[in-house]
Amino acid sequence: MNSTFQHLQAAHCENGVTTKLLQNVGVNKLTEPLAFGIGSGLFYVYLPFLKINNGPAIAFRTMPGHIFKRTCENLGIEVIRKKFSSEKEAAKFLEERIAEGQPVGCQVGVYYLSYFPKEYRFHFNAHNIIVYGKENDQFLISDPVMEHVTKLSSYELERVRFAKGALAPRGQVYYPKKTGDISDEKIKKAIAIGIKRNVRDMLYIPGNIAGVRGIRYTGEKIKKWRDKLGLEKAGLYLAQLVRMQEEIGTGGGGFRYIYAAFLQQSYTYHQQEALPEISKLFTQSGDLWRSAAVQASGIYKGRLSSQKDFDSVGDHLLNIFELEKKAFKELSKIKWQ
Repeated sequence: MNSTFQHLQAAHCENGVTTKLLQNVGVNKLTEPLAFGIGSGLFYVYLPFLKINNGPAIAFRTMPGHIFKRTCENLGIEVIRKKFSSEKEAAKFLEERIAEGQPVGCQVGVYYLSYFPKEYRFHFNAHNIIVYGKENDQFLISDPVMEHVTKLSSYELERVRFAKGALAPRGQVYYPKKTGDISDEKIKKAIAIGIKRNVRDMLYIPGNIAGVRGIRYTGEKIKKWRDKLGLEKAGLYLAQLVRMQEEIGTGGGGFRYIYAAFLQQSYTYHQQEALPEISKLFTQSGDLWRSAAVQASGIYKGRLSSQKDFDSVGDHLLNIFELEKKAFKELSKIKWQ
């Protein structure tokens, strides 16, 4: 058992795991918004050719694992990360780290997480938790989206660590090497690096499916779904949009609010007058994402069904495209010192 470990509840799983694991090795000034922004966590991609739960894959954040990897990289912190083909080897490695008193991050599937409410269990393999101890056959779990720590048996933990399907975790574990506190200057530089990468990812990735252009592309597609797919399938696609937005971590709106908080906190390190104003744009974007989710929910629950209703959801995304494009363009103009 690790009696010194203190649980951290967070808005999003990987942010929370990143923040807590780094605090555990002495990086005490790191907050969840700083971890998210330094790790260039904000993103958007629409992948119609990749199906999850019979709907197109839609992501509002960067690939799983990248927030932790980039945050540590930008702060100059070495990372240990392993995946396994053998459940036995994965269990052995985890047991050894726990015996050393080393909390570790694990990527898991949520479908078999026994402490999740049943309505939140579906096939999604990019959830992140911290395993920090063991009592008899029960592993001690700090899941950042839960209010309190919980437990999983050896069988339950192995089952979620080796969940099958898209983004299969393959027993992945990760943790930072011991480092001590990080200077304000390092945090300042890491903030600039994180923002520059986010500007690149949202504005300059080629094609129509990623970044702000991906938001516009999705909005245009939504307006055609009713005629092209039929009302039932179009409703299921909108349900997928809402599920990926609002149930996977903090989704579209929540991630925008976190990024807004990141820019506000960045002002402490970079006295750039534009940062608080750009922060407001991301708050507005978060509000629009939430409004789009409400409208889409009305359609897939059968309360709304006209083409006008689909057009309204699409228009929300087109407005979001304009807002986030403006925000990232403004960020790209900042001269970082």
